[in-house]
Amino acid sequence: MISLNHFREMECLHHEIDAILAGRVRQQLEPRTFLASSALRQVPCMNLSEDVDNFYLSPLLPGVAVDSLDIRLVGNSLTLGGERHGKDLAHTSWQRQERSQGKFARTIELPLDVDAEKISAEYLHGELRILLSKAEAVKPKRISIKTGN
Repeated sequence: MISLNHFREMECLHHEIDAILAGRVRQQLEPRTFLASSALRQVPCMNLSEDVDNFYLSPLLPGVAVDSLDIRLVGNSLTLGGERHGKDLAHTSWQRQERSQGKFARTIELPLDVDAEKISAEYLHGELRILLSKAEAVKPKRISIKTGN
């Protein structure tokens, strides 16, 4: 018969959770340009903001050539793909290797419909800026009020 010490098990679980959370806090303090995805490929960090008329998406893509970028919109899903080339250092003994290379793709769901004909993008100093105009149907409409005299 196996005897369990519930207090000891709870204490072990408490220490494991503390270790996990401490690692997560440490990771959040380190500045990152690319995030690790579930497949351990690196995908770019990006900001998404909006105003009344547009969404503004700005992923950081240092070291990515503009001709390797691919932006696609299907419905409300925008996919950004590309490839980051690294130097061929096969005979190098790495002390630390945190910068990824290779192909990447990241898809984000936009909260509202956009007008596919009014999308523009510019690439400047490793930052891609994508302007996505909201569809007219989702923009707020001002309704005038008539007064009866």
